[in-house]
Amino acid sequence: MKRYLVLLVVTMIVAPWAIAQMAVEQIDTVAMAKIRDEGMNRSQIMETISYLTDVYGPRLAWSPDYNEAAAWAKKQMESWGMENAHFDTFAPVARGWTLKKLSAQVISPRPYPLIAYAKAWSPATKGTVRGDVVYLDIKEEADFEKYKGKLKGAVVLLSAPRAIEAHWEAFAKRNSDSELLEMANAGPAQPRGFGGRNFGAFAQAMRLGAMKLQFIQQEGALASFEIARIGDGGTVFVQGATLPQSPETPFTDRVAVYSEAAAKISFPPQFVLTTEHYNRMIRQLAKGQKVKVELNLEAEFTKADSSINIIAEIPGTDLKDEIVMVGGHFDSWHGGTGATDNATGSAVAMEALRIIKATGLKPRRTIRIGLWGAEEQGLHGSRGYVAKHLGEREGGRTNPTGPVKTKAGYEKFSAYFNNDNGTGKVRGVYMQGNEAARTIFREWLKPFADLGATTLTLDNTGGTDHLGFDAIGLPGFQFIQDPVEYDTRTHHSNMDVYDRVQEADVKQGAILMAAFAYNAAMRDEMFPRKPKPAPRPQQNLPGGN
Repeated sequence: MKRYLVLLVVTMIVAPWAIAQMAVEQIDTVAMAKIRDEGMNRSQIMETISYLTDVYGPRLAWSPDYNEAAAWAKKQMESWGMENAHFDTFAPVARGWTLKKLSAQVISPRPYPLIAYAKAWSPATKGTVRGDVVYLDIKEEADFEKYKGKLKGAVVLLSAPRAIEAHWEAFAKRNSDSELLEMANAGPAQPRGFGGRNFGAFAQAMRLGAMKLQFIQQEGALASFEIARIGDGGTVFVQGATLPQSPETPFTDRVAVYSEAAAKISFPPQFVLTTEHYNRMIRQLAKGQKVKVELNLEAEFTKADSSINIIAEIPGTDLKDEIVMVGGHFDSWHGGTGATDNATGSAVAMEALRIIKATGLKPRRTIRIGLWGAEEQGLHGSRGYVAKHLGEREGGRTNPTGPVKTKAGYEKFSAYFNNDNGTGKVRGVYMQGNEAARTIFREWLKPFADLGATTLTLDNTGGTDHLGFDAIGLPGFQFIQDPVEYDTRTHHSNMDVYDRVQEADVKQGAILMAAFAYNAAMRDEMFPRKPKPAPRPQQNLPGGN
């Protein structure tokens, strides 16, 4: 009897709170059914991805390819009935770069073709050129002396060889139940540093890398070859070229390879090779063979221009001045066609708005899409958009708890939802430390539990476009996704192409994006924000000025 009374008292205390919470989140199950039906049975997402990759890919920031893809996306969304479609500019002004032709082969002592890719913004060769291969085996600064006067007209191998092992495990994987449970039990994200890495060794490696580039430039090398830290079997992970600059140059003063200032700096063309071909050349050299290669790289630079995001929206009804946003970054690297990074995320967001429009649903708040530029260069068009329209921290990213200087749209902004972790199925949401989101998201996910999306974690995933919103205290979220082949095969590689996209996964992702956007747009209240963090005390770092 006493036990019953205690339970009754607890129930009387807790029940009103629980009932109030349940009353806040009213889910329109009919609307959710319409969204699912449209997304499953009349999906256009694979056609959208094919246009973004097969027709307009790759989409390197500032390139003509990016601009053509942006124009197509804007026109396509207008054809679906989106309004206010436009390009929104942000800093910086930068040069575009387009690959026109590339051939690379060893011509002696025994000819064989090389699987090689030019780094973006690499200068072209002067037609077809030939040069002897030299391995620049530098382990410390004193080693440079033995290579002086020996690199003029040479193709220089900059990386150490990398051992390759058989792939005993599959390239692709889903998040296991135990991994999802670990995410669900995680607390708020902790600051991420170098983990167990030796920072001193890392800094020395970076310094030697900068010195190598300066050295081969000064010595008159013909070109440089490298391998990536991962990748084999013909998969090449390639990003942007690096300008030769003094290792003493402060990071904030370094010239970006895509900037207008870089046009005045001459340096050898830079290539990344598949590991097997690179390793073979090093073994040949070690056996005393004279290896000669033939290269032809044609690349076109375009006049520096503004960076652009693509914006469109479905206007709301009674709460149309309040904004819910969805999006993903639109740009890609150039080795593949930017399929899983990030045509999938862009197409998921585009398809989400198409689904809402096609079903005839009328959101109360305006639902806006942002397809972001220059994410791959770390500039994040989303941050440019946030700073331009919503607000920014005094001191920028270096002062994460400083006061926010708000813009006109800040108080009317409800929430942002992002997709940018490859082709994988959505399994839940990173709540970004916002505990108030838990009960809301739990209700939103219930109609789709059979699709495998049930995990909610307070933890955060880094490097995506939700961070710009979160940085100024606005609700910004990234979906948890299965990794599939993202880190092993497609992320920034020549294999990031349409064929690696999993159709069922991206259809599921678009349905959930549409449901989240619509539910956020229909709430009586805007999405709850995290409590403001307490200001951090200023620290006097050793050796600082």
